[in-house]
Amino acid sequence: MKHKTFIKIKHLCLAIGVALLHSCQKQEQVDFSTQIKPILNNNCITCHGGVKKNGGFSLLFEEEAFANTESGIPAIIRGDAANSELIKRLSEDDLELRMPYEKPKLSDKEIDLLTRWVDQGAKWGEHWAYSLAEKVEVPRQTIEASFAPETRSQFIQNDIDHFILARLEDEQLEPNAPARKNTIARRLALDITGLPPSPALLKKFNDNELSYETLVDSLLSQKTYGEKWATWWLDVARYADSKGYEKDMGRSIWKYRDWVIDAFNRDLSYDQFTIEQLAGDLLPEPSTDQLIATAFHRNTMNNDEGGTDDEEYRVATVIDRVNTTFEVWQSTTIGCVQCHSHTYDPFKHEEYYNLMAFFNNTRDEDTPNESPVLKFYTEEQQGQVDKVLDWVGQHGNKADLKTYRDFIQFTEPVYKSHFFKEFKNSVYDDHASVVFWDDGNLIIPNAYTNKASYVYLNYRSHYDNTKMTIREKDANGPILAQFTINKNKGNTTSQFALKRIDKQTDIYIETHNNAIAPEKNILNLYWVGFIPDMPAQGAQGWSDINTTFLELLNTNTETVPILVENPEYMKRTTQVFERGSWLTKTDTVIPGTPQSLNAWNDTWSKDRLGLSQWIVSKENPLTARTLVNRVWHQIYGRGLVATIEDMGSQSDAPSHPYLLDWLALRFMNEHNWSIKALVKEIVLSGTYRQKSESTPEMYQLDPENELYARGPRMRLGAEQIRDQALAVAGLLSDKMYGPGVMPPQPDGVWQTVYNGANWIESKGEDRYRRGIYTYLKRTSPYPSFLTFDAGSREVCMVRRTVTNTPLQALVTLNDPVYLEASYHLAKNNRVTDNLEQSISQSYERATYKKITPNRLEALTELYENAITEFKENGEASELFLHFEEQPTAELAALTMVANAILNLDEFLTKT
Repeated sequence: MKHKTFIKIKHLCLAIGVALLHSCQKQEQVDFSTQIKPILNNNCITCHGGVKKNGGFSLLFEEEAFANTESGIPAIIRGDAANSELIKRLSEDDLELRMPYEKPKLSDKEIDLLTRWVDQGAKWGEHWAYSLAEKVEVPRQTIEASFAPETRSQFIQNDIDHFILARLEDEQLEPNAPARKNTIARRLALDITGLPPSPALLKKFNDNELSYETLVDSLLSQKTYGEKWATWWLDVARYADSKGYEKDMGRSIWKYRDWVIDAFNRDLSYDQFTIEQLAGDLLPEPSTDQLIATAFHRNTMNNDEGGTDDEEYRVATVIDRVNTTFEVWQSTTIGCVQCHSHTYDPFKHEEYYNLMAFFNNTRDEDTPNESPVLKFYTEEQQGQVDKVLDWVGQHGNKADLKTYRDFIQFTEPVYKSHFFKEFKNSVYDDHASVVFWDDGNLIIPNAYTNKASYVYLNYRSHYDNTKMTIREKDANGPILAQFTINKNKGNTTSQFALKRIDKQTDIYIETHNNAIAPEKNILNLYWVGFIPDMPAQGAQGWSDINTTFLELLNTNTETVPILVENPEYMKRTTQVFERGSWLTKTDTVIPGTPQSLNAWNDTWSKDRLGLSQWIVSKENPLTARTLVNRVWHQIYGRGLVATIEDMGSQSDAPSHPYLLDWLALRFMNEHNWSIKALVKEIVLSGTYRQKSESTPEMYQLDPENELYARGPRMRLGAEQIRDQALAVAGLLSDKMYGPGVMPPQPDGVWQTVYNGANWIESKGEDRYRRGIYTYLKRTSPYPSFLTFDAGSREVCMVRRTVTNTPLQALVTLNDPVYLEASYHLAKNNRVTDNLEQSISQSYERATYKKITPNRLEALTELYENAITEFKENGEASELFLHFEEQPTAELAALTMVANAILNLDEFLTKT
């Protein structure tokens, strides 16, 4: 009897326990962002989201999720899972009714989560990346009991380490010991400058003449810092020395690359760095540097192929600018919103075109001359520029001064020839000009002459005595100008008297030259411009100033493509493209930003300048997070959010979310957007200073080093591998800036069409300059860089995919750059009659480590085998060391050893 009573009591307690457990589970709040959204994204959103809304039901936006479906009632009834169609369909036996359709049934756990979420009121949360905490506490107290005092004092160097240790405590792990001095010095120099430390700097650090922090400051102050970090930025900026597409003609845009290097070196604050690149031309009285910065968005490709539609490729460029801006500054894959609302993230189709409206009003139009281009005058020419501007400043107003400064600097605004219409005995020739024959004419639609007394033409005339007539509206309209054009040798900009009018109207242009056969091309017209008159026309000296002005317009200079905004009378209208097709335009839209992100401040202008201010607003949740995450990735080889290109709802969750937010807030508020300060804080941490070695157990637990229980270990980038080889060989040039150079590459790699350009190998120190200065042709990038995962930069590249292929070994073993570096490494460290010392010194110079006995034995054996072969084959040394006047078998064999050293993992890897 007692036994039966015990059994009943036991069953009763078990039932009560189950009931209590179920009650506790019901009380636990389900989180939409981390628990529900992933289930919906993985199973439901493809049929009920941005692209498809089957049954009139979408789970992309809150208002859609709880709206009536085609059945007339909502699929989700808040607080009532039993009557919510969403929940009922998950457990249907009929496969035609069960959801997700034609997919495996959700797990019991997933169904339970969704059911509890609906019963709890179906609270619609916000994805973690779309809001930013106001303050994050450093978790100092959570680790005090977990680590020995000596471990803590050795590891904790700044607040970053508290966040890392808190996570390690959760995983019951301890951090690695600090790395050796030589190792950390090399790691630090490679991360900050992209080069190994100089022997002199390393000696001071090893001899304790420099503290670790002083070493960091010393490296941050070097000009090589800017060259290293600019390489990363040029990937996202899609910088190249050619235009892309089929012709892939050369492009002179290297001054932008130099601006980026300089901006990093002077630690231009990231908010200003952003504003100047997106809208430097819209700043008050922009400097030359601020105009150069706008070339960020002139790195887009330009299609010079004959027969292409200039407007189509102009639109393609604008689309690229929208996508790139959001990839670079917002970690957002906005590109798919061109065709439909984002499938996973809260960005609507129309919002894409609101964003496009910010970029749709620039003067560039996919023309071969890439105008507008900023001109760079010599010192003497700049004196002439100053004379003209001084005249305008003294006799005119601020608007006049801006007009003439702009026209001298980049000759805008003008009406380019591909804008013209209604050709008769004339035709646009795909080379940015209109060809005229006798009795040729055309229309410039809806032009504004600015009440000008002169018209400016850029043309090439092939014969004398061509009469040109300009009329208002059409062939019967009143004559505005009539003049004669004579033969000239090349493109010329001239000024002709014009009747003043003050309205927008069609401008009719006709040409006559009866002395020339009808089939002869008499004139090529490139553009027509109207600017307000130069002030004080009647004053003494006006004629000389006007002549100087025209001479400056005809001066050929170094240039760089820049962004310039259309004036109001040339402003474009932006329309939504149906399904993303530029040929199918629907509703007209105005500039605007996504509602799911920070609010727009009404004091901002509705142009690129306002957009850049919105991006760097401290209310924007993505900008600082994105930058911090990508700097962290540059240093550790992975981001705190591993998907560095995407922080949307399909991204990886942050490994250390509080650290990411703390760094983002600190970057904006404490470091005042200083990238140098951010880099310094990261490399000063104990987390960064750890050994990179891992045990098999640790690697099995954390193969990607997500927990940061060891220091960073990653293969160097393409440019760094080459730069390091030249540096340790004593060959690397410290020359900075200037046009791209052409170091040695295999013959026949660079194939060009149309322009007959060749890869002309650079001479002197240009042959040994850093990789950032290597000429990059998009259709044929520098082969060794491409092999080591650098890109062609046709589009924005946020992350380089790291591969490991036999081709990479073939490059470092056979490329002439690495063979020459090996030779000089061997020659510089050669000790007469002491083979072991020669090998040891080369090894230590390359790897910053003392050679181990087994390494020395293996390299000595390689030397013995090599010298035997070189002695047996007398010509082999000459062929191998073709750059040496008197090669010897000994030096050739030492070069083989040095080449092997440059192929070692510890040379190619940052440890």
